[in-house]
Amino acid sequence: MKLNLVAAGVLLAFGLAAHAAPLIIKYSHVVADVTPKGQAAIKFKELAEKKLPGKVEIQVFPNSQLFGDGKEMEALLLGDVQIIAPSLAKFGKYTKQIQIFDLPFLFDDIGAVDRFQASKEGQSLLTSMSKKGIMGFGYLHNGMKQLSANVPLGMPSDAKGLKFRIQASDVLEEQFKAVGGNPQKLAFAEVYQSLQTGVVDGTENPWSNIYSKKFHEVQKYVMDSNHGVLDYMVIGNAKWWAGLPPDIQKGLTEAMNESIKFGNKVAFDEDMAFRAKVIADNKAKVLPMSKEHLKAWRTAMQPVWKKFEGDIGKDLMAAALKANK
Repeated sequence: MKLNLVAAGVLLAFGLAAHAAPLIIKYSHVVADVTPKGQAAIKFKELAEKKLPGKVEIQVFPNSQLFGDGKEMEALLLGDVQIIAPSLAKFGKYTKQIQIFDLPFLFDDIGAVDRFQASKEGQSLLTSMSKKGIMGFGYLHNGMKQLSANVPLGMPSDAKGLKFRIQASDVLEEQFKAVGGNPQKLAFAEVYQSLQTGVVDGTENPWSNIYSKKFHEVQKYVMDSNHGVLDYMVIGNAKWWAGLPPDIQKGLTEAMNESIKFGNKVAFDEDMAFRAKVIADNKAKVLPMSKEHLKAWRTAMQPVWKKFEGDIGKDLMAAALKANK
């Protein structure tokens, strides 16, 4: 009898200890801690552990310490990591609807992007991949893209015959073809030299890339075009998320929402700071795009929108355009 009581006590103590151990959550990403994404991840750890004291331990792994850009999605689906934040371009094989963020000149500015992402339609994209093992928590900004070239790109006709570096994207390829340009797929590491030597005449990048990679030193003009979105989606393993207790889900959701808001503020402030640095350097002339110019570019992009309308969906595109108003 004594032995049974001792055994029961040991089991109870073991059970309590196991219950007391915090839930380990691995948040892996591929950039540095100092970036907006990196700062958002650190803020999530701080907030989640504060909201759920002793219940969760968030382990943040920046700079591809756990998994690189090409392996992190597979690792998430296998359950080797619980949270990652890939660029939106990485979701094409899981849902074609995500291509809406690649459509050129669809959103007026980052405010319109925010309104769309917060809308019912924008939020529906976060859960659209749950059956494929992906649960979306929210969108993190990286900045709007700006066109650059060695000639001003005020009107779409100004791009005719020019060679533009692009990422591997069907939408971006059609974007430049629509205005008579010649899209060239090149690795990001090759962009500076390609612009410097004339392999390509222009490209598109957020202000942070333009300044940090010195593209403004090998381009004569940068248009304030805000014509495309470079964002991330913070996602989790759907099966793991569904298995969490409601109180843990609630605390993590609150922490995630607050950390994303924080990260997006950092991204916006950083974007404006890099824009100011490009202007201050006075090596490339930053040109505004008038309403007339923007209207002409948007009109020129209609065939591109139409081409991908079937994959993306008319309702989703209508909601995106509504966010501009």
